[in-house]
Amino acid sequence: MILIADSGSTKVDWRAVAADGTALSVQTEGINPVFLSSEAISQILSEKLVPVFGTGIKEVYFYGAGVLSDELSKKMEDAFGSVFPGCKCFSASDILAAARALCGHKPGIACIMGTGANSCMYNGVDVEKNVKAGGFILGDEASGGVLGRKLISDYIKGVLPKEIEEEFTKRYNLDYIQIVEKVYKQPLPSRWLASFSPFINEFKSNPHIYNLIRTSFDEFFKRNIVHYDYKTYEINIVGSIAHYYKDILEEVAAANGARIGKILKSPIDGLVEYHKECK
Repeated sequence: MILIADSGSTKVDWRAVAADGTALSVQTEGINPVFLSSEAISQILSEKLVPVFGTGIKEVYFYGAGVLSDELSKKMEDAFGSVFPGCKCFSASDILAAARALCGHKPGIACIMGTGANSCMYNGVDVEKNVKAGGFILGDEASGGVLGRKLISDYIKGVLPKEIEEEFTKRYNLDYIQIVEKVYKQPLPSRWLASFSPFINEFKSNPHIYNLIRTSFDEFFKRNIVHYDYKTYEINIVGSIAHYYKDILEEVAAANGARIGKILKSPIDGLVEYHKECK
């Protein structure tokens, strides 16, 4: 049995595929080796995966937002090895997961628009070029984290339209100190900021919120996509932000002379097909 995982900052989609093609699925909280120790990761695997899949996993393919170096890959391998003894483990970044799910074995531009955002030029085998994402402070344009940051910033500055400000206050009951602590003192602030995406989507027809979204998407194209051969290749995107804001995304792409290709809410099904083809 092989285990395939797509891990963002918010959640992990797991799919265990048996030799006969049958599959079992489970979803857990996000696993990021930048923030979690090998022991903490092992605990999640033991508590959430073993009861569903057992310990007979022979191969693991883990794609995650925090797999940024050989050291972090080794951390993931150690965690899996302690829970699934003798398994072969491969770990890579979530942008490779997006590329393989979206493009398969063909070259193309692949992007992520979820809690975080990223992009790459994929040659059909590996990531050929990658403009660094930067995270929700230095980059991550068009991500849920950045959209949430922009909304919260407008809220604390008092520039949201009155009806949206009142609804936000009523729904979330957050004061300034709570917001600052969530962003600057508590772990995984981008996940918290991205949690406001449903609120943003609810009011996306409001001119202020529409402009907030469109501006962030435009920044994504002008700061990321411009570095790839977007005149030749379509822009393929995976993630909830691309899925729910597809109409605005297509408008911004056209305005930047680009074309949107495939959009997937989640890459897990595409990853399963990719690895089946590799067998």
